[in-house]
Amino acid sequence: MAIFSAINTRRARLRRCAIKCGGIWHRRSLGRLARAKAGTAAIEFAIGVPVLLMLLVPVADLGLALSQYIKTQQAAQAGALYAANHPWNSKSPAEIASAVTAASTLRGISATPAPSQTCGCPTGASIAAASCSSTCAGGEAPGYYVVVNAQSPYTSQLPYSFLGDSPVLTAQSVIRIR
Repeated sequence: MAIFSAINTRRARLRRCAIKCGGIWHRRSLGRLARAKAGTAAIEFAIGVPVLLMLLVPVADLGLALSQYIKTQQAAQAGALYAANHPWNSKSPAEIASAVTAASTLRGISATPAPSQTCGCPTGASIAAASCSSTCAGGEAPGYYVVVNAQSPYTSQLPYSFLGDSPVLTAQSVIRIR
């Protein structure tokens, strides 16, 4: 019996020490906190929003870059359309370059390299360079093509971008004029 009495006395002393030291109070408050449901949504929101923003912001930056690329492509196509409607002469490269820059509201867009005229034979998806006086493989005369290029520097609206510091968006449009 003395053994059980000594153990009970020791447990009582430990309980009193834990109450004095605050050990039981801490255990109880942590248990209550773990079972609490109030404020859980706010904590989840506070953790989830930064993660979602870190995913969404680069996608928005990519969307802005894609939009600017489409405008650059449209400017090159406008230059090709100008070349199709106006006969080629010595002033044509400058006039086509002006059509490229006038077709877009983008700052810094240019027709670089300068528009050029070339002769070639169509071979499926590409154009093989050929002399203007030669004949193509199918027996037809080579066509006259105008190559129009457009370039536009992209500046990210964000402090960081996975597209790089300042990529240059380029587009090319080729049109047969004869």
